[in-house]
Amino acid sequence: MRSYKQVFHVDKPILAMLHLNGLTPDRIREWARREIAQFYENGADAILAEDYFGSPDDVEWALDYLKTNYPEKVYGVNLLGDPEKGFRLARQYGAAFVQIDSVCGHLRPGSNMKGHDSPKLYDKTCDGDFARNLAELRAEYPVFLLGGVRFKYQQVKSGRSVEEDLAIGKERCDAVVVTGAGTGIDTGIGKIRQFRQGLGDFPLFVGAGMTAENCREQLSVADGAIVGSWFKQGGETSAPVDPERVKKLMDIVKELRE
Repeated sequence: MRSYKQVFHVDKPILAMLHLNGLTPDRIREWARREIAQFYENGADAILAEDYFGSPDDVEWALDYLKTNYPEKVYGVNLLGDPEKGFRLARQYGAAFVQIDSVCGHLRPGSNMKGHDSPKLYDKTCDGDFARNLAELRAEYPVFLLGGVRFKYQQVKSGRSVEEDLAIGKERCDAVVVTGAGTGIDTGIGKIRQFRQGLGDFPLFVGAGMTAENCREQLSVADGAIVGSWFKQGGETSAPVDPERVKKLMDIVKELRE
């Protein structure tokens, strides 16, 4: 397993979320080109292209644009409904990492071999089938993987304790991502500390709700973060990026690294 510092080249890396918003493909790409520049120019350590608003085709366009125009920068991919394609795109376009919203906690225990051959990771209904397919994907595409455990919007079905899910999550990814209840909602320092206790020194990233106001406390416990909504104008997920917000948070993070 590679260290996250080998991937992101810094301590406490901040991954800026590229949501790919816009009413038309041309508008999406116009916004994306501008926001990519704003993220990197104001200190973000990496960009995570996600189909939160856009489509998988928009994500592929963004990865191609990043590979062509920012080959020296760090970037990654999260396809919300198709992790398998996310792995393939990462290899095709030189992405350094992949995010999967949930690697543990969202499926009932056991195995249903009947569905094992299905290519869709998120079509799995049993934890054992999911684990086998994920292991096969990781063997085929050995890219750094950030994986959610008991992630936002995911119903917990594992029947295990938090500590047990975290122990299993460590086996399924290279860094665990912790979130609160939803996008843009503060994860809560209590939950971050609970995950840190359960993970020991295994890499832990905050996946939602980090702001300039709470980043010092949260990064005193976590190893890095994915930041989306707070980087937008007014903190609204659907708004354009606010370069001043990016710079403000990144200036604080740079102080923490000193």
